Amino acid sequence: MRLRLFIPLALLMSCQTVKKAEGIKGTNDLLADVKILSSEAYQGRKTGTAGAAMAREYLKKRLTDLGLKSYPNMPDFEQAFKATDRTGKTVEAKNVIAYIPGKSSKVMVISGHYDHLGVINNEVYNGADDNASGVAAMLKIAEHYQNEKPQHTLVFAFFDAGELDWQGSGYFVNNPPFALDQVTINVNLDMISRNEKSELYAAGTFKHPELEKYLVHTQPNVKIMLGHDNPEFTVDDWTNQSDQGAFDAKGIPFLYFGVEDHSDYHRASDEFEHIDQQFFIGASAAILEIVDNLDNDRDIQSTLKQKLLMKKQ
Repeated sequence: MRLRLFIPLALLMSCQTVKKAEGIKGTNDLLADVKILSSEAYQGRKTGTAGAAMAREYLKKRLTDLGLKSYPNMPDFEQAFKATDRTGKTVEAKNVIAYIPGKSSKVMVISGHYDHLGVINNEVYNGADDNASGVAAMLKIAEHYQNEKPQHTLVFAFFDAGELDWQGSGYFVNNPPFALDQVTINVNLDMISRNEKSELYAAGTFKHPELEKYLVHTQPNVKIMLGHDNPEFTVDDWTNQSDQGAFDAKGIPFLYFGVEDHSDYHRASDEFEHIDQQFFIGASAAILEIVDNLDNDRDIQSTLKQKLLMKKQ
């Protein structure tokens, strides 16, 4: 049995936001992105396969259509690296990295892994919740900020090899296209489209309680919960169970948004038809509002740096 430690957002509602985002517009695209990426044609998006390559091409076209920029040393949005699969074999892997210039050179990295498990025993593991849902929400956040110039430079990092112990994010933080000390925070999205209690966890405030004040939103069908980030509960600590772990290892604060495991987690039944569309749309909108709260607080960099200095003393 997994230990649970959580705090409902209701306890935080006395906090004020800096600015409220308008929310997710055009939910048809949001749902379409999940449906397409988790369709049979993509064969489970396993790292090193044709399905993963198809997913990359889809992402690159979406990013191009949205008008995002690629870094000069990552032509066509791609950051190639070698990954090691479960058999010890080396496979070709590629992160997809894009950015929106902000009014400041300070960087906020919004991330999620686009790969999944592929085909196992002739069954396609399509990974609708894990993690086509997070990828789709990232694209909607990118669309929002193409119309609303952000304060931070927003980097959208779609990681490969997430299902191989987060090798894509590990490679990225060791080979970033900018100085890593420019990053104020990592916001990671991994499994955000279904929960029977309408609960979406925001892990990361145990190490950085100063982030709690940003976790305010206006979505009535989403409950933001705190927890799954206390190292005393080793089995239940999600800090290193998704791509935010690579940023945490570099001392970068993070917020990780995700749901608790459900009956279709890492099963062939993780299909588009099983996501909760209302919850997913609300969760995506809530995350956008929280990202907007973070982006519009010009003091966040100094606040977080002061906290880190205090911890080192």
